[in-house]
Amino acid sequence: MKILDLKKQYKSLYQPSAKKVETVQVPNLQFAMIDGSIEKGSEPGKSPSFAEATQALYSLSYTLKFMLKKRKTNAFDYPVMALEGLWWVEDGFFDITVKDNWFYTLIIMQPDVITSDVFEEAREQVMKKKGDSEMVSKARLVYFEEGLCVQTMHIGPYATEPATIDRMKEFMAENVLKDAVGPIGGKHHEIYISDPRKAAPDKMKTVLRHPVIKV
Repeated sequence: MKILDLKKQYKSLYQPSAKKVETVQVPNLQFAMIDGSIEKGSEPGKSPSFAEATQALYSLSYTLKFMLKKRKTNAFDYPVMALEGLWWVEDGFFDITVKDNWFYTLIIMQPDVITSDVFEEAREQVMKKKGDSEMVSKARLVYFEEGLCVQTMHIGPYATEPATIDRMKEFMAENVLKDAVGPIGGKHHEIYISDPRKAAPDKMKTVLRHPVIKV
């Protein structure tokens, strides 16, 4: 059985330093994705549709993992990667402190060995096991290239992210980079390294990443 060590291969993208902000070139990678939006008056941690989308992505990702691991020929094993969220608004500037107008694309990286046929087989298995699901039916397998970005590891609760974003913006200004999040079309990117159900709030790890443009 072949082992795909995705966490080691992409360590620079998923385990950046919390002590510094840095630039990174994010290559073209394959993801399972589901689009959605936060209900008015809600937020990601309390949104029913966000929870359903998260569950659907994990169900598909673990089904894919075990399908490849149990193959009689050309079997692969690999870690299921972290949940990620691409966030944006369609009514003005993105404000990380105002969350009930957010749109999202939830994503989990998938290895290149997963084809569209394998993905559809996994979708059928999940639907057969758990019944019809709008979120599972909406999931898609696509490549996404984020390009030049600024990122850092945020340590602490989601509520304290604005201070880390300010550090990122200071780094951008010092390095003559323009934040692409907002009207330019870039998306605020969060990678959920810690499980908020298990980690202490002050120790939670979240990679924060913004696409940037050289000025």
